[in-house]
Amino acid sequence: MALLTEDARGVFVISVTPFHPDGSIDVESLDRVTDFYIEKGATGLTILGMMGEAPKLTQAESRAVAERVIARAGDLPVVVGVSAPGLAAITELSAAVMDMGAAGVMIAPPGGLRTDAQITGYYAQACAAAGDGVPVVVQDFPLATGVSMDVSVLNRIVADLPQVVMLKHEDWPGLPKITALRRAEAAGQRRISVLCGNGGIFLPEEMGRGADGAMTGFAFPEMLRQVVDLCAAGDMDRAQDIFDAYLPLVRYEQQPGAGLAVRKYVLAKRGAIASAALRHPGALPAPETVAEVERLLARLDTRLKELD
Repeated sequence: MALLTEDARGVFVISVTPFHPDGSIDVESLDRVTDFYIEKGATGLTILGMMGEAPKLTQAESRAVAERVIARAGDLPVVVGVSAPGLAAITELSAAVMDMGAAGVMIAPPGGLRTDAQITGYYAQACAAAGDGVPVVVQDFPLATGVSMDVSVLNRIVADLPQVVMLKHEDWPGLPKITALRRAEAAGQRRISVLCGNGGIFLPEEMGRGADGAMTGFAFPEMLRQVVDLCAAGDMDRAQDIFDAYLPLVRYEQQPGAGLAVRKYVLAKRGAIASAALRHPGALPAPETVAEVERLLARLDTRLKELD
């Protein structure tokens, strides 16, 4: 499998980790959901992310999940989340998944980093821990990590660490950050790929600001692919029309603490996984939530027929 580069574009779907109701990993559904993402237009996959319930897995389980997905994905690039409180764990998992054929690794900053020097120093250490030449995705998600990275900090990381080839942009509000990064590149800074998360809730605007695509796990990845392709082709109005049809469900799925249960419910309903189970701590959506999601799905079906 080819290594991730700064030219990466498209939709790298953040994969869920399927579980049986008893909390064990459902390996058959892991194959099924990998196939599902590919069939729906994913240009890459990202596994063991926050919404993949990575913190709930053991190191052995993480390696087993990575090995199975990388083998199943074939030539499709797979980025593996290796974020951990300590650098030793990053080194161990990075080495394992790169040997399996991963395209690169994603690293989020640990909570507690406050100064610019702490953040840039951490990423220098993290890149070294990941391994010489291993492509690194910087996950900028201050709402989850509590670590805010100013544009000047990101520019410093890009300038000092050639291993960093991609930014997973999840700051909110963060559209000006994309503009500032692209302006810095126009002034001579090294280019990196920018893929955006947050469930895709700002995807048309992010594409308009210069993003290269999405790295998120919305339960309808085909919408992400359509919107990214249409924006890249300059058809912003059609992209917005399609996005707007899905927006109520995007918004509902983006609820902190509840969104993953909704995402898994929809994926199970679509046949991508056998069970919507989350590993504890985590619970299935309440009946009231299910009723609201079913209403949104029915309205989505009607809206898509109107768009045809």
